[in-house]
Amino acid sequence: MRVILPLVLAGAVVAAQETPRFSASTQLVEVYASVTDARGEPVTNLTRDDFVVREDGEAQAISAFAVGEFPLTVALGVDRSWSMAGEKLRLAKQASAAFLRELRPGDQSMVLAISSTADVIAPLDADRASQLRAIAALDPWSTTALRDALVVALDRLEPEPGRQALIVFSDGVDRYSDASASDVLTRARRSNALIYPIAFGRTRPPLLAELAVLTGGRSFLLPDAADLQRTLSQIARELRHQYLIGYVPARAATPGESEWRSISVSVKNQPAGLRVRARDGYTTE
Repeated sequence: MRVILPLVLAGAVVAAQETPRFSASTQLVEVYASVTDARGEPVTNLTRDDFVVREDGEAQAISAFAVGEFPLTVALGVDRSWSMAGEKLRLAKQASAAFLRELRPGDQSMVLAISSTADVIAPLDADRASQLRAIAALDPWSTTALRDALVVALDRLEPEPGRQALIVFSDGVDRYSDASASDVLTRARRSNALIYPIAFGRTRPPLLAELAVLTGGRSFLLPDAADLQRTLSQIARELRHQYLIGYVPARAATPGESEWRSISVSVKNQPAGLRVRARDGYTTE
């Protein structure tokens, strides 16, 4: 069995031109990692020996390691509900376009418009220019079905290879979804995507913070929508520079049984201010 998992430790980087392909073992768990310093900048000089990976509290032997700018598939969810009308939607569209322009040519992207439904307005096979036009054409509409949109985006990302990320921003509490918070968390546990929720205003739904911790992403609360573009640029830098860590679990999975296993990743002799974020576990199959 092969398990592919993303993990974020606060900022990694070096140059690798192609996504490495590790030979499949009985079970190979692959974890994408980012590491950042006290200023939030990527840490780029770490090696295999600098990392410690634990599964259910037990240290694991790292059997595969690579550093580089790995190809990325990203879904960008834009809240277009009536509460976003005016300056907030204008800034959201502007920041979304800037984020897409920061992606590398080999990266794939898609755009979802979030209202009472989650509509893919620019699919993965659309060129970047078409995606930018789709964002520019967004108008406010209806209410917010944020949980449903998260499930739709994760379902669409599921079959894509390599690194996956979901970035979604909204200013409101979910008012329309069929999916519950528990449904979204269950779906995220089965996903490989790093989730980066960005909330406008003064409150952040607890679900958004939980999703970031669970998947190894980050959650943001922006009292001022004018900070959105800077936040998206920060996310783009974090996604650009990552480590890929692989290990074969010391305790083999039981065939036919599904089990949640926790993951923790740290850096040896971790200096003050170094941030390590990691996906907190995975489900065996």
